[in-house]
Amino acid sequence: MKIEQIYTGCLAQGAYYIVSEGEAAIIDPLRETQPYLDRLQKDNVVLKYIFETHFHADFVSGHLDLSRKTGAPIVYGPLAGCEFDCVNAVDGQIFEVGKVKIKVLHTPGHTMESSCFLLLDENGKEHAVFTGDTLFIGDVGRPDLAQKAANMTKEQLAATLYRSLRTKIMTLPDDVIVYPGHGAGSACGKNMSKETVSTIGQQKKFNYALRADMTEEEFVKEVLEGLPPAPAYFGMNAAINKKGYTSFDVVLNQGMRALTVEEFEEIAERSGALLLDTRSNSDFSKGFIPQSINIGLNGEFAPWVGTLIGDVKQPILLITEIGKEEESVTRLSRVGFDNVLGHLKGGFEAWKNAGKEIDTVRRITAQEFAERFKTDKSPIIDVRKEAEYTAEHVEGAENKPLAFINDWINSINPQQHFYLHCAGGYRSMIAASILQARGYRNFSEIEGGFNAISKTEVPRTNYVCPSTLKQKEYAAQNTTSKSKKINSTFLYILTILISIVMIGLIKNLFRKSDELSTLQNVKKEDVFWVDVRTASEHAAGHPKGSVNIPLDRISSNLDKFEGKKYIVVFCASGNRSGQAKSILESNGFTNVINGGSWRNVEQFLSGK
Repeated sequence: MKIEQIYTGCLAQGAYYIVSEGEAAIIDPLRETQPYLDRLQKDNVVLKYIFETHFHADFVSGHLDLSRKTGAPIVYGPLAGCEFDCVNAVDGQIFEVGKVKIKVLHTPGHTMESSCFLLLDENGKEHAVFTGDTLFIGDVGRPDLAQKAANMTKEQLAATLYRSLRTKIMTLPDDVIVYPGHGAGSACGKNMSKETVSTIGQQKKFNYALRADMTEEEFVKEVLEGLPPAPAYFGMNAAINKKGYTSFDVVLNQGMRALTVEEFEEIAERSGALLLDTRSNSDFSKGFIPQSINIGLNGEFAPWVGTLIGDVKQPILLITEIGKEEESVTRLSRVGFDNVLGHLKGGFEAWKNAGKEIDTVRRITAQEFAERFKTDKSPIIDVRKEAEYTAEHVEGAENKPLAFINDWINSINPQQHFYLHCAGGYRSMIAASILQARGYRNFSEIEGGFNAISKTEVPRTNYVCPSTLKQKEYAAQNTTSKSKKINSTFLYILTILISIVMIGLIKNLFRKSDELSTLQNVKKEDVFWVDVRTASEHAAGHPKGSVNIPLDRISSNLDKFEGKKYIVVFCASGNRSGQAKSILESNGFTNVINGGSWRNVEQFLSGK
């Protein structure tokens, strides 16, 4: 048995590839099918089933194209009502893939057809559950998206989700691995972790929505509270997934049409197409075609396209970096923007060399802003998310999130200069391009955003950790809802207890792992030392001789573990490495040791 998580960072989406005894299953595939076909050919296996956890709203699935090309049936849970050939499974129905079985768990709430898929291993043991948008790591699916389709209120859907989680998910064994449909960055939840794998036991401990003593009323209130408006394209994508779509091959062929400058200009004028420039914000600021909008490929491209453009039928003409044409078309198609009329042959340079009119954005450095800030009292607009702004911001800055630019753009005084920034320059350049396309030129965009500003002497508010804010909000809500008054004596005792626990946790970080002790007489050269933290965490400090394979990349890098005599995985505290060990063992590796924290491993190695 092999399980591979195929994670797409731009969409924060996880698809899954399962293989057993010459047969395969794919869960929630992306629009472009070639990567899956390549895997099937490489492994010399036959795709037996395509499983869909629900009708996705945030991306267009590849289920139809994949089924056409492989002959594999598409499986949904109960109540799906597909407008194409599919298997409407019943709750508890079992599908065999090689020597493993996949059991349907109907878990309505996020949508009414939402289902999870429970994987039973060769011995019939409950091994992993693929939860789609029902359960995320640290969160659950938002219940407000399917109100119209279900003819239910968001409160009714939330109550339904509560019961699904309690009766179908929380009853599973604690060691069952959780593979969710999304991670942090997706708009399908509000509090998702950066982790993309966990266990039922871990989620029952740390996921706010799975508290054992949580009432249905508390669940409904907490899950619905603070949900941002759903992006405009969500409803359209859900309809596309339910009704069907044009083959990706046709969409790609049309989008890859290379247009000369003259053809590009003529089609733009005739069709009213939106000019979408997918280059970096740095390149865009130095020169672009007037009226074009910049949403760079080097960020959360597809979600921002969906949020800001909205209408998936909008005709689009592309200006890209040379060689990025196919990627641009592909990533647009993932969120249903199929009406790409072509791209400018030779990119922006061709337009410039033809002597056509160009535009630029007035961009200044953070240091230049710091100097101006001393005397210039122009307004400052921070287009980051509200939570980012609340955590820390430039004193006097006003928060106007990019996602709501169409709501606040008309409030801008076109005669008054202002400064514009985000976190690093990606979102503020999107905002700058939209502002200039609407006729606003009275601003200076700050290169490097708040990250660069924070390195200058510009005064900022005191930093407040976002998790601390959430804890304070939850504490306040809980106190109000239950009308409890916690006296100072209790708080004092609680503080002492928390301190004791924290001291113990810190000690544990430096305590030698019982598992590592089995390597006392083994040469360190015989061990494959793997840091499963993120690349930035690894770069900040790691044991000498270790390699970095982040947790969400383990499944796609299994070949790197083959042939190793001993494998030691470690992270910051032992949590992610425990998950990594579970993934590796589920893929047949029996020589895996959880080394705990990287400091623990470093200490162990220094003593060898």
